[in-house]
Amino acid sequence: MAETATQVELDGQYRALREQAGFLVRERSALLVSGPDAAEYLQSQLTNDIEALEPDQGCYAALLDRKGHLVADMRALRLSHSHADQIWMDTEPAAFDALLKHLETYKIGREVEVADATPDWTITSLIGPASVEAAGSPRVSPEHAQDYYERDGIRILAVATDQGIDLITRPDAAETVREGLIAGGAEPVTDAAAEIIRVESGRPRFGLDMGPEAMPAEAGIVERAVDFEKGCYIGQEPVARLHYRGKPNRRLRGLRLSAPATQGDPIVLGEREVGTVGTACISPALGPIALAIVRREAADGQQVMVGNGGVTAELVELPFPT
Repeated sequence: MAETATQVELDGQYRALREQAGFLVRERSALLVSGPDAAEYLQSQLTNDIEALEPDQGCYAALLDRKGHLVADMRALRLSHSHADQIWMDTEPAAFDALLKHLETYKIGREVEVADATPDWTITSLIGPASVEAAGSPRVSPEHAQDYYERDGIRILAVATDQGIDLITRPDAAETVREGLIAGGAEPVTDAAAEIIRVESGRPRFGLDMGPEAMPAEAGIVERAVDFEKGCYIGQEPVARLHYRGKPNRRLRGLRLSAPATQGDPIVLGEREVGTVGTACISPALGPIALAIVRREAADGQQVMVGNGGVTAELVELPFPT
């Protein structure tokens, strides 16, 4: 009975995220890179065009090793004019140590400070079509655009996301923000409900769907994370070579499953393992689905075997239709 109640609760949260607005506190690690050389420094390290960002703009980017494999992915925000020499970055906790160590190591000779900002800020995510109304925030667009506003005496940085809006505040303001969001019609939701929305949208998560074994093209993040016209950065050559001259041996795809699967389950085509399951969930709209990086011989529309219990899956293009 407990499992059924949990699924019913999850279905209700999913409806709120799809039809109105839901919110949750994100577990993210944050860095502030500041100083006159901050943008120039990050331009030489990350895959996207950091120097092109104007105040109140942002982008998605990645840090690679010299072979073009992922070390970390992050959101980078060029803060407002009053903080124009500061760039905020937030990343998955699993990638934070490597990112911090790298940026500290290679800043020698530049006027740059790299600080762990994780304890100083909280990110509350609103997901759903009524997110802005529930937050009482300015409308910010496109993704990563940002603006400061005040609500209930709290200074909040509102940042546009692909599914709604993020509110960045001091940690001691989080409870007041929560109360304001509930009063505005938003519903508290769980990580599990938010993950369904992410999987349906086809966006991989570092440490779950992609990691140090993957290149940006394999993880399906090139369009969002890589600028091919900017100057040099670590890992640029293999990424550019793959983009212009070849095809990735693996690619991110969706799985429409016959039954629930678990992260790490092998994916088999014929007699050959072609990948492993990344994030798996049960979508109220689509049933069991998952993300996976699979070898390119596994084509969209093909049936594959998953795990060891007779589960099958169809490979599909992302995002999932909803």
